[in-house]
Amino acid sequence: MRTVLVTGPGGAGRTTVAAATALASARSGRRTLLVSSDAVPAFADGPGPVEVAERLFHVRVDSGAHFRGELLELQERASGVLDLLGANRLDGEELTELPGAPQLALLHTLRRVAEGDWAQEGYETLVVDLPPLTEALALLALPGQLRRYLRRLLPRERQAARALRPVLAQLAGVPMPAQWLYEAAARKDAELAAVEALIGDGATTVRLAAEPGRAAGDALSAARTGLALHGLSVDAVVATRVLPRHSADPWFADLSARQDKCLDHWRQEWAPATPVHESAHLGREPRTVEDLAVLAEHCAPGDRAAGHAGSPWWTEDDGDGVIAWCLPLPGAVKEDLKLVRRGDELLLTAGPFHRIVRLESALRRCTVAGAALTDGVLRVRFRPDPALWPRTQ
Repeated sequence: MRTVLVTGPGGAGRTTVAAATALASARSGRRTLLVSSDAVPAFADGPGPVEVAERLFHVRVDSGAHFRGELLELQERASGVLDLLGANRLDGEELTELPGAPQLALLHTLRRVAEGDWAQEGYETLVVDLPPLTEALALLALPGQLRRYLRRLLPRERQAARALRPVLAQLAGVPMPAQWLYEAAARKDAELAAVEALIGDGATTVRLAAEPGRAAGDALSAARTGLALHGLSVDAVVATRVLPRHSADPWFADLSARQDKCLDHWRQEWAPATPVHESAHLGREPRTVEDLAVLAEHCAPGDRAAGHAGSPWWTEDDGDGVIAWCLPLPGAVKEDLKLVRRGDELLLTAGPFHRIVRLESALRRCTVAGAALTDGVLRVRFRPDPALWPRTQ
């Protein structure tokens, strides 16, 4: 399944670009699903996929309903503990979603597409309208982070001792986690793994929507580094609301010239690996399917991903037994890079972006010998630890 994740600076028209991309895919003959958290003009929505055009389906994420359902289910499973504590039950009508609920609801929807009850619908293209850039990058990293937290808080190997829990509880004087908690953690881990696999799939790309301007250019440059850090490739940059050129009005001509200058800079920065498409200003906000069809001419998702997704690292032999682990980080600044080795993990920071990478088995037996950023590629050098590598005769 081809997956296109659409994001961009706030107010740049990313929802419109996502809808136009989905429409272009459907009109090319592909069964397409558009997932969005915001309303799409002229598109019906509902708790499940609704057909809005031939081969085009739309589902709008209801974060409030998802939050209430999850909390009520948790309350029911923990009823024994809650009754023991004398806690009062919460009713669904009094529950209002907390910060972070929209992100979790969107991940839940993607899981249903990846391997849940919607996976049988046979969608060939999935288009996802993500939050604005900074929030989108945090959202895409969330499945891996949550899985890491689950492994640390409820390690699977501890489940083997469930027969001893009554004895351990008496010895420790505190109740041990119930089996249902481990089972719930295992279910959530499997769901997050499915979403993580969808995001990291080689057929998944990110599409950036931005209105030409200095602020948008700065946001795209910063996001370029963050996307590379997480192994996500960008298939296109869609410049939205591009004004007509050669206007007789001096004011419009000046605005158009500024947009042209910005677009030239974007092409130099992103091309040739990532094309920059122009989406004309309609003179109004898109309101109909016909409006989206005009924009869809520049938003076809394409058949293949552009670049490498999921696992961008590669290794090089630096000689003398030193292994260089390489990661392309276009736009990264040396002063903003930080690396910390903690056990079997490498903690990477590039400006405001963070990622924790679990080292491959061979590198876990090495020590970090240094790191350097050269021509947009970060190289971390590992030297085999004599105490952990077998000696040769």
